[in-house]
Amino acid sequence: MIRGHSPKPSFRLHGGEEVTVTGAVELPPLKAFPEDIPLNIIYEDQDLAVINKPAGMSVHAGSGKDDAGSRGTLVNALLYRLNQLSQLGGELRPGIVHRLDKETSGLLIAAKNDKAHRKLAGQFLKREISKTYIALVHGGMSADHGSMNTPISRDLARRARMTTRRSGGRNALTHWKILHPIDGPYGKFSLLEVRIETGRTHQIRVHLSSIGHPVVGDTLYGAPREIPRARKSSIDEPQSVSLARNFLHASALEFQHPLKGIPLKFECPLPLELKNILAQIEKK
Repeated sequence: MIRGHSPKPSFRLHGGEEVTVTGAVELPPLKAFPEDIPLNIIYEDQDLAVINKPAGMSVHAGSGKDDAGSRGTLVNALLYRLNQLSQLGGELRPGIVHRLDKETSGLLIAAKNDKAHRKLAGQFLKREISKTYIALVHGGMSADHGSMNTPISRDLARRARMTTRRSGGRNALTHWKILHPIDGPYGKFSLLEVRIETGRTHQIRVHLSSIGHPVVGDTLYGAPREIPRARKSSIDEPQSVSLARNFLHASALEFQHPLKGIPLKFECPLPLELKNILAQIEKK
């Protein structure tokens, strides 16, 4: 509309007019595009793929991201590497049946067609898929193994976090056992094997932090940015160590093939950056 009247479509502007655009602005829906990004595919057939996701890579863009924010994700890499992906997750999340946090590495399943996607989603819903993680946490655990069944909800004070301190959260079940207790030059730590029966946002991280054992590197849930030495050392020894990601790795997956019905099991060793910091804090 031009002030004073509504011109015809053929009206030409001459300069100095004030133009007002009315009506709701409808932006085109975001979608993911293929990108040539290195991808470690552990297994692939006509129905699914199992990927070893590196830390630092988001699984998919959020719906609030602009086009630039929807680049560099696992979905972008999958669209480039695979011939097809299921469409049940929509144009931003094709093929995505479950997720890993951005700074968590390890095994993840992608569905290549809608039928496989539905079957896999059903297995997750029925807790028929076994997911095992390796986590390094601060401090010594009070027992050799344990379980946490504390509901998880959004932290209203810090929206990026989840919490176990609010009522009415979603049920979350986490099991852990000690693989290796550590008492080294940087203090006490525990290397854990963790299994989850539910897949809540940040589940392992928030559960372990809630009992006073945050995951190493996880500053969002209370881990320090740098770990100082706890014992005296020679001047040439590092006085602190740090990890620019979470020490949380999805190390194993077991499930039934969604269409063939055969059992599948995959394992993935710790990435180099986790092996290196583990060697540093274990050093006698």
